Formats: sequence, C-alpha cells, structure tokens
Amino acid sequence: MGMVRWSLVGAAVVLSLSHAQAQAQSEDGGSRARDVGVVTGERSVLSSRGSLVVEPSLQYTHAGSTQVDIQGFTVIPAIAIGLINVSQVQRDTLTSALTLRYGLTQRLEVEARVPYLYREETIREREILADTSYPGVERSTGHGLGDIEAGIRYQINTGAEGPLFVGGVRIKSDTGRGPFDVDTQELLTDEGDSIGEAFLEQPTGSGFWSVQPSLSMVYPTQPAVLYGHVSYLWSIERDVGGEYGRVDPGDAISFGLGMGLAVNDRTSFSLGYDHSIVGRTRIKDPANQLQPNFRRVQVGTASLGISQRLSARTTANIGFGFGVTDAAPDVQISLRLPIRF
Repeated sequence: MGMVRWSLVGAAVVLSLSHAQAQAQSEDGGSRARDVGVVTGERSVLSSRGSLVVEPSLQYTHAGSTQVDIQGFTVIPAIAIGLINVSQVQRDTLTSALTLRYGLTQRLEVEARVPYLYREETIREREILADTSYPGVERSTGHGLGDIEAGIRYQINTGAEGPLFVGGVRIKSDTGRGPFDVDTQELLTDEGDSIGEAFLEQPTGSGFWSVQPSLSMVYPTQPAVLYGHVSYLWSIERDVGGEYGRVDPGDAISFGLGMGLAVNDRTSFSLGYDHSIVGRTRIKDPANQLQPNFRRVQVGTASLGISQRLSARTTANIGFGFGVTDAAPDVQISLRLPIRF
C-alpha cells in the first residue's frame, strides 16, 4: 500500500498548489500567479489545523511466481538427473481501508488506518518426470481485519524558498491473523514425499508489531512537484511457538522519488519509483540456536498516479504500481477518495 500511496503524493500536492495558484490568479484579475505561501499563509502538505480528512480506499494486488527446485546431479550440461520440482503461485489481494487524518496544528498531523482484506492463493506444485495422480493444485482464501496502523507526522520547515521536509513515525499492530496463526497442510506425492506446504486459510496480517520512522521531501516548482522519501521499518520479534520458537522478521529500508505535474487546476499526474530492501528473517528455534532463514529481498515498483479534484473538499486519486523485481507484486491498482471536513 505504501508504495502506490507515495506515488500519489506528487499528484495530490501539485494539484492543491495549482488550485491555490488558480485562486490567486482570479483574485489578481489573471495578471500573474501569486506565490502559494501568500494564498495559504504557509506552504504545507499536511492537514491544516482542526481539519479532518476521511479517506476510504480500495486496492487490488496481483502477484505470481514460478520456482524450480532441482535435487540431483548433472551428467552433461543442461541435463539434470534427480528430483525436479516446479511450483507456481498466484496471489490476489483486495484491501479496503478507512483512513482518518487530523491536523493538530498547521505542522502536526495524526493518522489512523483500519484495513479489511480478502486474499486468495493458488499453488500448482508437483514433481515432474514422475507419474502421479496428485492434481498438484491447492487453493486457499482468507478474509478479515488487517493490521491497524497509527502514525504522526510533523512538517519540519516552511519551505518558503526550497523543499518541504516532513518527519513521521508509524506504528503497525498485529490485529490481523499472521502466517503463524493459521493452519497449513503439507503437499505430498503418491509415495509420501513432501513437495511443499500450503495455507489452509490465508493470513490477513503480518503477525508482528512494527515501527517505521520516515523522512519525506516535497519540492514545489513551476509547474511540477518533486518528491522523495526514505524510511526504516523495524519489525519486533516474538515467540510464535511450535517448532519455530522466536522469529525475528527482517527489517526493511525503503526509499523512493518521483515527480508530479499539473495538467490544470483540477487534474494532475505523477510518476515515481519505490524500492525496499528487506533483510533476512531469523528464526531462533527452541534449542536457542539463531539460524538465518531466507535471503535479502529486493522489492522495486514503478508507479503512476492520477489525481482529479471533484469539489472543493473531495479529490479522487488512482494509482498504478508495476513490479520491476522478482519479489515485487506484478501489479497494484488503488483508488483513494479523501474528503476534507
């Protein structure tokens, strides 16, 4: 969600700034556009003091992957002898959420987000070069409350003659059902050999609390807006019980940049790129042996955002995200409808 959302920052900000400039032109009889700071009193990208923003949103994510595992040896190049297992996974996630933002001051804003998820996963996995009646297809679904989030953001400077900087901290709970909270089943061949594991019910959350400090930059120019951000996600380890013991999820470093451009005082679009580096997950088994698990994951997403002002209080934002690394979702589509009161 975060990646597509940041791709819309440029479009939303450039739209609000161009709208303010259009008002200034009207007040000046169209002679020239005033500086945004003259119209608003102070450049700001947060909710104004005493302002409440209610934002319903809907996001669809599709991800697919194919993995080939070979356990054997090579006789000659390109010919392998042994167990060859091919797995294909497709995941579809539909997330509806309600976000509330409130401006405590002109520079300080608080936020809360409550998501509800529906997730479906289909796995096709079987041993090839072997005769078996096992169809090799497993399908599971899950729906329910996701991980509730809360955050606070502070605008560090006025940005009167340069970029605006906003610092923030976001806390994510574990209210959704995590991957260690749902039942799984082992996939077996006719001979009883294990070829994988699948969820009987899809999780709706990460299963871990996390804290994410961040720093973002918005640089209004004429007629575009440049924006960027960097953040660090700290996932807090916990004891999941069973054979795993304590699990320490990998922390993640994220950064992104982009540009928003106003078409007119009601319509704008943005182009951006977001990248996350997710560290190794470590599992401390009951024998208290800290063992590395999984590898470092690179998640890169190119994004496009479009913003349309529907009224003085309502804006429609649609975002598209396209995965450019193997670990990133293939496509993300989001629709947000912030309403200001």
